[in-house]
Amino acid sequence: MADKEGKRPYSALTDAEDLNAGTDVAPDGDYSLEEILAEYGGGRRRHILDEVDGALESAAAPAEETPEADAPGEDAPGKAPAQPPEPPAPEREEVQEAPEETLPPPPRPVPIEQAVGQTVGDLMDRQALETDHRPRRGLFSRKRVRMEETEQLYEPPGPPPEPEPEEPPIGPEEPLDEAAKRALKRWRRARRPLGAAVLAVLVLLAPQAAEAAGYTVPVWTGNAQVQTGACAAVLALMCILCRGVFARGFSRLARRYFTGELLLAFSALAALLDCGAGIWLPGRSAAPLYALPACAGLLFGQWGCAQRARARYDTFRTAALDSAPPYLVTDLEKGACKQPGSVPGFWTDAEKPSFSEIWQAAFLPVVFVASIVFAGLGSLGQGRGADFLLNWSAILAASAALMLPLTDALPAARLAKRLQKAGCAVAGCAGAERISRRRSMILSDQDLFPPGTVSLNGVKLFGEEMGKAVSYGASLARASGCGLRRLFDNLLVSEGGSIQPLDDFSFYEEGGFSANIHGETVLLGTASFMRKMDVRLPSGLNLRTGVFLSIDRQLAAVFAVKYKPSDNVDWALRLLRKNRIRPILASRDPNVNPGLLARKFTAKVKPEYPPLSDRLAYSEQESAAGRPRALLLREGLLPYAETVAGSRRLCRAVRAGTALTLLASVAGLLLSFYLTGLGSYELMSPVRLLAFSLLWTLPVFLLDDLAGRY
Repeated sequence: MADKEGKRPYSALTDAEDLNAGTDVAPDGDYSLEEILAEYGGGRRRHILDEVDGALESAAAPAEETPEADAPGEDAPGKAPAQPPEPPAPEREEVQEAPEETLPPPPRPVPIEQAVGQTVGDLMDRQALETDHRPRRGLFSRKRVRMEETEQLYEPPGPPPEPEPEEPPIGPEEPLDEAAKRALKRWRRARRPLGAAVLAVLVLLAPQAAEAAGYTVPVWTGNAQVQTGACAAVLALMCILCRGVFARGFSRLARRYFTGELLLAFSALAALLDCGAGIWLPGRSAAPLYALPACAGLLFGQWGCAQRARARYDTFRTAALDSAPPYLVTDLEKGACKQPGSVPGFWTDAEKPSFSEIWQAAFLPVVFVASIVFAGLGSLGQGRGADFLLNWSAILAASAALMLPLTDALPAARLAKRLQKAGCAVAGCAGAERISRRRSMILSDQDLFPPGTVSLNGVKLFGEEMGKAVSYGASLARASGCGLRRLFDNLLVSEGGSIQPLDDFSFYEEGGFSANIHGETVLLGTASFMRKMDVRLPSGLNLRTGVFLSIDRQLAAVFAVKYKPSDNVDWALRLLRKNRIRPILASRDPNVNPGLLARKFTAKVKPEYPPLSDRLAYSEQESAAGRPRALLLREGLLPYAETVAGSRRLCRAVRAGTALTLLASVAGLLLSFYLTGLGSYELMSPVRLLAFSLLWTLPVFLLDDLAGRY
C-alpha cells in the first residue's frame, strides 16, 4: 500500500471538481481500500477487509513462484545469456481496463463519492448473498438463536370489522290501528276452538291412560275397530278445529319458511293416513295408533297461533295510542338510544320473522326428510312395506316437539302484556334483538335527574351584579345543552336577565365550558375546572355539586346546586344491574359523573364514562331520528330500562327455548327410529310418547315465564 505521509489530504469535493473539469487526479491522490472504508465503511468493515486481503494474498502467491522457477543460474560457457522476462502488467491496471472493454463509456464523469459508495455496496451485497447459503448443520450441531425483539410497544391493529348489511328501505305500511284490529280478530278466532280441542284430547287420552295403568275399559280394550274409528274421528275433528295450524304452516312455507306448525300438520296427516291403513291394509302390524300425540301437537300449535296473535294485538294497540309518540328506542353502534318518537318502520320490524323461525327454517326440513328416510328403512328395508305409515307417524310424532310453535310466541305475548302496562311497545323479536344485542344503553342528564330533581340552594356573588352573573351563566348553560339549562332558565326569569350572544363556545374535559361574551372570557364549571384554569377560589369553599362562574379569570359567582335522587331512577338502575346491562353516561352536565351516581343512588351500578368527544356525540344522537325498534309513551328512565331489559330477556328466552326444542326433536327422531327399526312398538306406546314430549316442555315453559318476570 502507498505511504500515507506522502499523500495530500483527501478531499471528495476537490476530486469531484477535477473530474467535472476534465483534469486527471494526481497519482499521489490514490487511496487504498482501508482509507476508503475508513471514510465510508459500515458495520461490516472488518469482514470486507479480511475478504480483500485474502484475495490479494492468493493473487500474489503465483506471482512469487514464477520468478523462482524461471531465474537462471550462472552463465554456462558457450551459451548466450537468457533474455530477462518482461515484467507483467500491474494487476490494478487489468482490473481497471476490464470494465472499459465491457461497459460503454459513461456519458459524463462520475463523482468519486458515487463510485466509492457503489463499490462498498456491491461488496456488502455479495457477502450477504454468501451468508444466505449456509451449510447444512450436523446431527449434534447447535443452532444459533437469533435475538429478536419480543416486546410490542403497540398492539397490532386487528382486522377491520365487517360492515353490517344495510336494511331495506321502509315500504308501505299498514296503519297501526288497523293492524291492531286485524290482530284482535285473529286472536279471537285462534282462541275460540281451544276449549273444544282440549276436551277432544282428553277424550282420547282417558281410555288409553286407563289401559296403560292396567285397567280394563269396556268397549275399548281389545277392540281394534273401535280404537281405530275413535282415533280417526277425534283426529279429523282436531284437524278441523285447529285448521289455523295448517293455514299458518303452509302460508309460511309459501314464503320459504318451514316452521313448527307445518311439521305438526304433517304429523297429524301421517297419523290420519295410518288410521286408514289400519282399516284397509291387512298386512299392517298390530301396533297402536299414534293419533293421541298428533292431536296434542295440533292443540299446542293452535295455542301458539293464539299467543302470537295476542302479542301483536297488545303491541299494535299500545303503539296506536299516540300517532306521534314522545320517544322511541333505536339501536346504535354502542347500544340502545332514546330519541324523539316516530312511527314509520315500527310495523315493518314487527312483521319480520323471529330468529326462532329462522332456525326452524334451517333445521326442520332436515328432520322432515330424515323421518321419511328412517320410516322407509324401518319398513321397506326390512320387508314390511305395510308399516311405512305406522313408522312415519310414530317418527313424526316423536320428532315434532310440542313447543315448536310456542318458543317465540309465548314469551313475546308475556312481554307485550307487561310492557303495555308501562306504556311501551317493542317491534317483535326482531326489534328486541336489535336494541338488546349490545347489552348497553345510553343515558343522558335528563334520564338520571328528570325535571324537579335538580334545585338551587343559593347563589353567592363576588363583585358582580346578580343580573349579569345569571345572564352569563344561563347563556352558557343553554349553549351546552346540559341538564342545568332548566335551572338557569327559571333563575333567569326570576332575576330579569337575558340570553347573551356567545362567541368561541367550547367544552372542556375537566368539566366546564367557556365562551366570549362582549369581549370577556367567561368560564362555567366545577371547582376542579376553575383551579385548572388558574381561577383563584376562596379557601374553605367545599361544594361537591356547585357550579362556578368566572369572568376574565376572576371568580364572579357560585351557584349551589342540589341533585335529589328519584326512586324510579334508582329502581331502573337496579333493573339494569340485575339484567347485566351497562349504562353509558352521555352527560353534558359536569357534575353528573360516576362518583355522583355512587353517592346519590343505592344501586351499585358501574356505568361507562366515555371521553368528552364521545359523550357529546352520543348526546347529539338523542336528538336524531332513527328507526323505531320500540316506542315509549311515558317519560322517565323506568320505561326505557324496562324496554331494554325486557327485550334482552325475551331474546334469551327465545334462544334457549329454541335450542331445547330442536334438541328434543333430534332426540325423538333418533329414539323413534331405533325403536321402530326393532319393531318395539310396545315400548313406544302413544301415552309414553306423549309423556316424553310433555317432559321436554317443562324447561321451555320456565324459560318463557322469565321473559315477563324481571
